[in-house]
Amino acid sequence: MTSPAPGPTIETDRLILRPTAMADFDRWCDFMADEETARFIGGVQAPSQVWRSMMAMAGAWTLSGVAMFSVIEKSSGQWIGRIGPWQPHGWPGTEVGWSLHRDAAGKGYALEAAVAALDHAFDHLGWTDVIHCIAPDNGPSIRLAERLGSRSRGPGQLPAPFQDSAIDLWGQSRDEWRVNRRRLLAAG
Repeated sequence: MTSPAPGPTIETDRLILRPTAMADFDRWCDFMADEETARFIGGVQAPSQVWRSMMAMAGAWTLSGVAMFSVIEKSSGQWIGRIGPWQPHGWPGTEVGWSLHRDAAGKGYALEAAVAALDHAFDHLGWTDVIHCIAPDNGPSIRLAERLGSRSRGPGQLPAPFQDSAIDLWGQSRDEWRVNRRRLLAAG
């Protein structure tokens, strides 16, 4: 087994967030073959496309130190999605994005991982603002953004080849996150 791309590893109560590794490939293929899961992240991809996407994520870790984490469920060791900082060329801002495998939905993993990723973006990357690019009809992602304390900033524009994707920008500043994180901790 090969090592993950270079970068940090973050542990939460139930999850490990680490850079992309070749071991993620089969589950990532399964994830991107699911029409409903892939609907808001560019659509279904063949394994050859998934491979290129994984290599782009690993390359982003290697060249810029900023890419989405692979999310690993501690109890099973299974890859369950990708969550974290993302800033491709031409992107409308410094994003913390998320998408989980269908079998990981409804367990609170997205919130748990997103909190860790936001902490990383603000505390270690030094970002002062974070956005989330969310399709207007992606209810689960909107609800997660709201739970995190992010607010809708209105329509946004992605660069090619995603320029025709309808998205709204959600986001918050580092100072807002400090308040929102305390609120989340108090809520338990």
